[in-house]
Amino acid sequence: MKKKKYIANCNPFKLLRVIIIKRNIFQLTFFALLIFSPYLFAQKALPQQQPARSEDLVEILKSDELEIISENGVDSRRVTNGIFKHKGALLYSNLAVQNISTNVIEAFGNVKIVQGDTITVTGDTLLYFGNTRLAIVSGRKTVLKDSKRTLTTRKIEYDMANGIANYKVPGRTVDEENVLTSKEGFYNTTTKEFTYYKNVKLVNKKYTLTTDTLLYNSITKWSDFNGKTKIVNKDGTVLGTKGRYNTESAESAFHKRTTVDNETYTLTADSLVVDGKSNNGQGKGNVVIVAKKDKTVLNGDQGFYWKSKGYSKIFGHAYVRNVVSDDTLYIRADTLYSYENARDSTRKLVGYKNVFIYKTDFQGKCDSISYNTADSIIRFFQKPILWSDQHYQMEADSITAFLVNNEMNRMLLKGKSFVITEDTLVKQFNQVKGRTINAFFQTGNKLKQVLVDGNGESAYYAIDDKQKSIGLNRVECGRMNLLFEDNRVQRIAFVGKPDGKLIPPTKIKPAERQLDGFNWRIKEKPSKAKTIWAEL
Repeated sequence: MKKKKYIANCNPFKLLRVIIIKRNIFQLTFFALLIFSPYLFAQKALPQQQPARSEDLVEILKSDELEIISENGVDSRRVTNGIFKHKGALLYSNLAVQNISTNVIEAFGNVKIVQGDTITVTGDTLLYFGNTRLAIVSGRKTVLKDSKRTLTTRKIEYDMANGIANYKVPGRTVDEENVLTSKEGFYNTTTKEFTYYKNVKLVNKKYTLTTDTLLYNSITKWSDFNGKTKIVNKDGTVLGTKGRYNTESAESAFHKRTTVDNETYTLTADSLVVDGKSNNGQGKGNVVIVAKKDKTVLNGDQGFYWKSKGYSKIFGHAYVRNVVSDDTLYIRADTLYSYENARDSTRKLVGYKNVFIYKTDFQGKCDSISYNTADSIIRFFQKPILWSDQHYQMEADSITAFLVNNEMNRMLLKGKSFVITEDTLVKQFNQVKGRTINAFFQTGNKLKQVLVDGNGESAYYAIDDKQKSIGLNRVECGRMNLLFEDNRVQRIAFVGKPDGKLIPPTKIKPAERQLDGFNWRIKEKPSKAKTIWAEL
C-alpha cells in the first residue's frame, strides 16, 4: 500500500504539510502526479469498468485533511471534513473515501447533499456514484427537504440526474397541509409527484386517507389511489378500491365499487363522484342509497344525492325498499326521488312513470306515486289500480292509502272509483262504483266497509242463512254504505231513494253480472320479482 497524507485549510492543492509514508523517488513522483493531474485518475480504472470522464469526476472544494491511497491497483482519496462538488451539487461529510477509478464516494458523519436552491438531503452515511449521480443516504434519521415539504426515513436512494428519490423502509412526508406515511415511496422532485406503497396514510385537518398505493401530486393536489382505500372526514367515510381524491377541493372520483357513509345515509355504486365540500354524490352502476333514519333503500342504475337538500334521485331499474316492522314495501318506477325533512326526520318518496308497488298484503300499479314515511300515507295518481291477496281490486283516477302499524287501514278513491271483490262462494264478483269511495279494512287487510258518495252503483250477490246465493242485487243510489265479511256484502244501507232489484240466480243474464266499466285485471298484479326488476 502506498499512502500520502495532506492537511489543507480549503484547497488540497495548497499543501501545509506532506508526510511521505514510503520514501521513494518513484513513489513521490507518482503521488505528486496523482495530486496535480486529475486526468491521470480518469485513466486508471478498475478491470471491466468504464473509466470516469474528466467532466464526470467529483471535485474536492475543501478538506481539513486529505490522504492519497493506492492499494491493489485502486487509487482513492480519504477526505476529512470535506466538501465535494459535482454537476452543480455540493456533498458534505465528516469523513469521505473517494475511489478515483470508479468515481464512487463513501462518506460518513453529518452527511449532507445540497442540490440547487431547494433540495437538501441529510443523513449519517452516503454512497455516491458519480458516473450515474445516484446517492444512497442512510442513518437513524435521513431527511430530504425542498422548499415546501420534508421526507424523513432511514434510507433514501436519490437519483440526482433525474430528480427522483425513493425509500423502501417506512417514511414520513410533511408539508403545510398534509402528513403522509408509507412503507415505501418515490418522490419526483421535478414534477412534485409522490408515489407511495404499503400502509399508506395521508392526514390533514380536513380528512384522513388510508390506502395500499397512492400517487400524490403536490401541485395539482390530486391523489390517485389503488387498493383498499378509506377516507374519513367530519361528515362521514368513503370506502373504495380505485380512484382519485383532491386534497384541496375534497372532490373525489372512484372507479370501482365504492361506498359513502355518513350519519344520515350510505351511497354505494360501481363508480362514484363525490364533492367533499357539499358531500353531494353521483353514482353509476348498481347504485344503492340507504337512508338510515327510516330504513329506506333506493336502488337503480344511476343516482344522485344532494346532502344539503336531503334530496336523492335514482333512475334506470329504479326501486325503493322501505322496511317497516316485519314487512317491506317495494316501489318501482322509471325515476324515483327521495326528499328528507331534517327538521322532523321524515322522508317523502316520489316515483314517476311505470310505477309498481308490492307489499305482502297488497300490490298495485300507476303512473306516479308519493309516499310519506312519517304518516304512512301512499298516494297513487293517473290510472292507479290496487289488488290484495284477499281477493279485491280497486281503481280510480287517484287513490290514497292510509297505513296504520304497517297494515292497510283505509283507502280513499276519487274519480271513477271502482271496487271489485271476488266472492269465492258463488265464484262471482261483487262490485261497487261511484264518484268517491272510502274503503275501510280490518286486521289482515280484509275489506270491512265501503262508503260511496256520488253516483253510487253496486252489484252484489245476496246469501241466505245457509250460505246459498239467493240472487244478484243491482242497486243505484247517490250514497251508500256497504259492510263486508269475507269479501261478501253482509249489509247495505242507502242514503236517499235507491233504485234496485234482486235478480234470482236462474234469471241472471251475463250482462247483468257486471257494472259498466268492469274489468278484472288480476293478471296485471305485479309480483315482488317484477317490482324489483328480477323479472321483466
